[in-house]
Parts: sequence; structure tokens; C-alpha cells
Amino acid sequence: MSPKRPFLEQLQPPPDASWAMLNRRLDDAIPFQWHHHPEFELTLTLNSRGQRFIGDHVGHYEHGDLALVGPNLPHTWASREKQDEAKPHVALVFWFRKEWIESLTASTVELRPIERLITRGMSGLSFGSKLGLELASEYQDIYTRDPAQRLIGLINILLRVAAAEATPLSINTPREMESRNSRIDRVLLHLHQHHNEVVRLEELAEIASLSVSGLHRMFLKHMQVTISDYLIGLRIGEACARLSGTSQPIQHIASDVGYASLANFNRHFKRRRGLSPRQYRSSFAR
Repeated sequence: MSPKRPFLEQLQPPPDASWAMLNRRLDDAIPFQWHHHPEFELTLTLNSRGQRFIGDHVGHYEHGDLALVGPNLPHTWASREKQDEAKPHVALVFWFRKEWIESLTASTVELRPIERLITRGMSGLSFGSKLGLELASEYQDIYTRDPAQRLIGLINILLRVAAAEATPLSINTPREMESRNSRIDRVLLHLHQHHNEVVRLEELAEIASLSVSGLHRMFLKHMQVTISDYLIGLRIGEACARLSGTSQPIQHIASDVGYASLANFNRHFKRRRGLSPRQYRSSFAR
């Protein structure tokens, strides 16, 4: 499954609506399509398992996964398998603008929880599969309604989501991105494809058509974090998914995610997660 080029996704609501939605059904797989857009995205994934990439977050997702992606935050899902092979992978997606939500909540105190939700969700939030499965029927029903009833359904779901516990995802919150196929997109795609390999700054600079110092400035401007810290986040994120979801030896995980030195892996892991890799795995066993 070969990843496509990164891109700025242009989303246009239908003429009779102020927000957009998509009922995506794929028989073969959910492909790695690294992209971003200025809208918030609330995605419910059904009958699918794989990896979720949001900013510098890397993690596994399961049937019923529900996640909120912030504006301009690069993201993609990449499926590994279906739960039921006879049915397609399903991604039910809602897109809406931050400004639109703020205009709804400005004079409606009952909707203030949604305003607080989007403030928390700028760097992405995961709500897990339990809430996703509870909302699945209501979520799917929205696609059959007329525009006014769809809006009411969206607000109801956002209120439910706003009241739920959530796990923050990406460490950084990017600023507004550049245009389609921009330098930062090309660099991010390369990092996500090759984060478990030796990443050379000279190669990244060439990809971005910049000097190494220009690359550093551009990355920090857009991602609010250095290249090395972003790369560590990708590696530790994948390590977390493996530690919680497999019995693979820790030394093998360290090597697979890009660490030649187990000591460096342990140090970076503890700095990011506050636990050693062994302690992190044990917390899931308990």
C-alpha cells in the first residue's frame, strides 16, 4: 500500500448546510493519505483495525474508534484488517469550522460545553471505542436526515462527546499550513514514512528545497516543536502502541521504532511518558 502525496484537503459544505460530512466505505483498505485542512474533524471508524496518525501521535485504533482532529493538524488512518471480512471498512466523518462553532455558542449558553470541547481538541482527542459504539447508530442515522435534522443530530453528538473523558493525542498544535504540496507537508510525509530509520537533516532540507537552517525555522514556525522532538514523538508513540498491544520484547521494539541504543530509548520514553517502557507495559497488564 503506497502512501499518496500529502495535501491540503479542500472541503466544501453542500449548499443547504453549514458543515460537511462523508460516509466513506472501502472494501480493500483505508489507505495512508497524509493530509490536513482548516476544519475540525470528528471521525468514527467501524469494522476496521489499524494505525492512527494525528500530528506526532501514532497509535492503534479498533472497531468503534472515535477521534477529534484539530484544524490544520496533519493526520491519516491506515487500516491493517477488518473485523468482519465480508463488510467494508467504514469511516464516518464530520467536518466543521472553529469559527462556526464559536458563532453558535457565543449567544447560546447551553452549547458552551461544545466550545470547551474544541478548545481541548486543537491537538486531537481520542474518545475510545466504547463511546464510539454507543453513538454508532445515532451517528449513521444523521446521513439519512434532512439538513435541519442533520444539524440537530450533530449538536447532540458533540454534546455527548463534550461530556466524555478523552485522551489528548498530539503534543504540538500547528499553525495555519501552507498551500497544497507545501514544503512542510513534504517534510512531514517523509518523517512519518521513515521515522524508524536514520533521518538526515540534509535530506529533509533537500526535500523542502531549503537550507538546513531554513528547514529548522520553517518546521518550528509551523509545528511549534523542533524536528528532533517531533521525531521522538513519532517513535515513542509507535512504541506505546506496540507495548500496549503486543508481547514483543522491549529491545526489539526500541530497534523497530528507530533506536540503535536501548538506553536512549528508555531515556526518551521516560521523559515523554513519565514511566519506563516496562512500567508502561505493566500498567496495561494490570
